[in-house]
This record gives sequence, C-alpha cells and structure tokens, in this order.
Amino acid sequence: MDTKRLILFVIFSFSLMLLWDSFTKQSVDIEQSANVDDQLVNVDASLPKPSTSLIAKNNLPQSTAKFSLSAGLPIKVNTDLLSLTINTSGGDIRELKFNNHQSEDSQGKYILMTDVGNPLFYVAQSGLLGEGLPTHKSKFTSAQQSYQMDSDKLIVPLIYENSEVRVKKIYEFNRDSYLISTKFEIKNKSNNIINPSAYFQFVHDGVSSQGSAMMPTFTGPAFFTEKEKFEKLDFSDVDKKSFSKISNNGWIGIIQRYFAASWILSGDSEREFYTKKISENMYSVGLIAKLPNILEGETINFSTSLFAGPQAKEALNQAATGMNYVVDYGILHFIASPLFSVLTGIHKIVSNWGLSIILLTVLIKLMFYPLSAASYKSMGQMRELAPRLQSMKEKFGDDKQKMQQAMMALYKTEKINPLGGCLPILVQIPVFIALYWVLLGSVELRGASFMWLDDLSKPDTLFGSLWAAGIGPLPILMAASMFLQTKLNPKPTDPMQARLMMMMPIIFSFFFFFFPAGLVLYWLVNNILSIAQQWYVNKKIHAEALKKKGNA
Repeated sequence: MDTKRLILFVIFSFSLMLLWDSFTKQSVDIEQSANVDDQLVNVDASLPKPSTSLIAKNNLPQSTAKFSLSAGLPIKVNTDLLSLTINTSGGDIRELKFNNHQSEDSQGKYILMTDVGNPLFYVAQSGLLGEGLPTHKSKFTSAQQSYQMDSDKLIVPLIYENSEVRVKKIYEFNRDSYLISTKFEIKNKSNNIINPSAYFQFVHDGVSSQGSAMMPTFTGPAFFTEKEKFEKLDFSDVDKKSFSKISNNGWIGIIQRYFAASWILSGDSEREFYTKKISENMYSVGLIAKLPNILEGETINFSTSLFAGPQAKEALNQAATGMNYVVDYGILHFIASPLFSVLTGIHKIVSNWGLSIILLTVLIKLMFYPLSAASYKSMGQMRELAPRLQSMKEKFGDDKQKMQQAMMALYKTEKINPLGGCLPILVQIPVFIALYWVLLGSVELRGASFMWLDDLSKPDTLFGSLWAAGIGPLPILMAASMFLQTKLNPKPTDPMQARLMMMMPIIFSFFFFFFPAGLVLYWLVNNILSIAQQWYVNKKIHAEALKKKGNA
C-alpha cells in the first residue's frame, strides 16, 4: 500500500475528528445577552475585590445578572494607527479600530473593540480602589470632545475630583506604536491616609471571534510570566472556576486570530492576574496592583501600558517580553518561528507574500530533497512491482499467508524495502505542520494580494457565484494536483484501498475550499514540486527496470 497516502489519511482522519468536535461545540445553543443599552448594571460583579493581598484568593465573586456600561460622553481620538472612542464614564476605551487593517468584509476599518454587543462586546477599563477613588463607573471630565495626532505624541487627559482626591487619568499615544500609556496622577486632598490599588481589565463576551466550524480559531484570555511562560485560558474554563495568579512580572490580555490586546505592567512590583465571569456570557480579564499609601496632601503617579494591535513580530517584540508568544505555533514553535523568520527575510527581497510562500516552499523542498528522493525511489520500485504483485494476488487468491510469504520473497529478491518511504515522510511532517501554522496565523498575509488573489488570508473566491459556494480556481488546481500525484503512486492491490486512495483528493479538496489562499498556495506548490520529483524518479527507475530486463 502507498505508505505516504496512509500516513496522510491518518493525519486527515484525526483532523476531521478535531474539526467535528469543534463544530459540535460551536453548535451548542448559547444564550446571548440582549442589546447592551437595555441591560441592567451590576457594579459589584465587574469590580475586582481587593484584600490584604491583592484580590481575594478564593474564587472571585460571580454573578448571573446582566451586564451593561454606565453612560457618559464619547471622546474621539485619532492617531496614525488607531481610531478610538474613550468614554467619560470611567475613562473606558469603548471602541478601537485599526487604520491600516480592513474589516473582514473589506468595507471599513477593522474593529478590535466595541461596546455594541452584536455579538462582539470588548472594552478596556481601568480604575482605582480605595476610599473616594474613581472606578470605571465614575464620571470623568475632559477639556475636549476630540483629539487628533499632529505630532509624534498625543496626550488625552481626563479629570476626576471630589472633596477627598483629585485624579488625573492620562492616555499617551506615540506615532508608529500600538502601545498606549495609561497613567494615574493621584492627589490626596483629605486629612487621611489613602490605601489605593489600581486595576486594568478587559471585558469581553464569550462567543465572538471564534472562527468557523471549518476553520476554528482561539479567542480568549492569555498571560505570560517569566516562571510559567505563556499560557492560554478558555472562557469555558472560567465558567467553572475563576482564575487568579500572583506574580511580580508579566502581562495578561486577550488574544485572537491576527490581533491581541494586553495590559503590561513594567518593573517587578507585585501584581495579580485574574479572569472571572461577571455576568451571563461576559468575562473580565485583567490585573490588579497595590499602590503606595498616599499621605495627606501627597501626590503619586502610577502608569502601565496597553498594547492593542496586530500580531506582527516587530510590534510584539517592542511591546513586552513574551508578547511574541501570542502568535501561537503550539509545540512546534521552535520550528515555526525560524520558518517565519525565513519567510519574512524572503519577503524583504521580493516584496510579495505570495511569491515569498512559493520561494520558501521551494527552499524547504530542496532541503528535504535527499529524503524525498529516497521515499519516491521506494514508491517507484513498488510501482514497477505492481503488475507482479497483482499476478501473485490472482494466483494465491484468498490464501493470505502464502501471498504474504511470496511478497516478502519478492521484496528480498528485488532488494526493496516496502516501508522505505515511511521514515523520510515522518521526518518531514513536523516541518510541514509548522509551516501550516505559520501561514494560518501570520497577520502579514492579511490583505496581501498575489496574482488574482486579493487576500492570502481568505479562501480563494475569484469567480464568486460562478462557482459553487464561490470557490475560486486555486483549490480546484490543488485537487487536480492531488489526482495527478495519486496516478504516479503505485496502485494498491486491495480494491478497497485503491478506491480509498482515489477518494482522498476529493475529501481533502473539500477542506481546501475553506482554507486561506496562502495555505492552499503552499500545498499546491509543494504538490507540483513533488509531482515533478516523483515523475523524474519513476522515469529513472522504469528505465533501469527495462535495462535490467534487456540484460536478463
């Protein structure tokens, strides 16, 4: 039997089970919240709870009440990279768009955060805990209703004041940066000592941005510490038990395909990361830190950074240590990361991501040429023996023992190892799987064009309704290449196996209809190179076989 096809079939079957499991999970009815404006406020559930440490070490309080935000005035902010709406209620970031990234339907800017809740609900909040201090429910004032970046730096100040304190909350934006500095300037106007804590959190729904049944992606909390490194959390796990971890370094945020947001506290001050359910289908993800006591008449300053941007390597490395892990390649990160570095290096030379994918595929194919040649030689030899094996099958009929003995004797005589093509393929599989994740998760491919392809991160839909389900030519070419490759392989003697091998291109092609075009392009180029190499090896072996017969 064709060993390569068997291995691929096993991988495909396992992938199919994973996809089906994901489909059934996403098909479960989830009770959606109503429009946010019509929901009830639950202040206690949305606030972190300070204690003698940072927050309560037992399970954080949960609530099944519906969730909404306090009303306030919007403040529009525009920088070179971001378009935001900050609300005077709490100084929340209620909306955040990327100026250089289009929405999925290419009809506008990509929206990372919004308080609309249809179904995406995603806001960034920060506040203070302590006597008389403002939380994200408190009312701030602003001198302006809009701010426009016209230099390398933009400052957006908000003021909160009562008889006990005066708090200045300052957002600082810098040109060419997705890092937003969030500062608190706290003045104690009272005669008492204030014992403050500061918290920074995201509020996110539990169902949006989860991908599709055919292409599921992760959206949820993630954190990094120097000890635990990078870890992800599922919202479904938070349903069962709230998460809490104390550390003196690291960051916490929410990651999704292509984009990420995180609260980053510099230095080695103690902070506690938390994730909890604050209402039905609504979660908070953040950190809380103890601040120095504020004496009578004293003023202190405290700041942290909010990263909100694409998962681009350079931007992540500039944000914080460990942020590069949000582009999650899983256990094959040690292979995938160098592959991406090579891909970006090629792109710097050719300035086209489609061409870069092709050239990277060629380089990988050249690197594994000796292993591939050994595999194709084994399959070519098996192809030459196929007629003799078929004759043996007809001769021995249902006597499988004699058939097996005769086959082993034939292999020994011809000095052929029927499993000779197995090891070379197994060695290459981790590299190809790693490249799969690189192409699936690289935000650089988002919106990148190549030939007729407008976006390498989306399925090929060139001809729209002219093809069933809007299928373009790329997956069709992929299917054709798989059929041709099947024809070059030795035909199995078992009719059932032969039918299965002929069906596999059809089955695989069904999935390629939904895969990103960049990924299909990689597989197509790899198949074309494999076909050329396999054809050359088969031709060479066939010539050797004819010469051997002529000399016999």
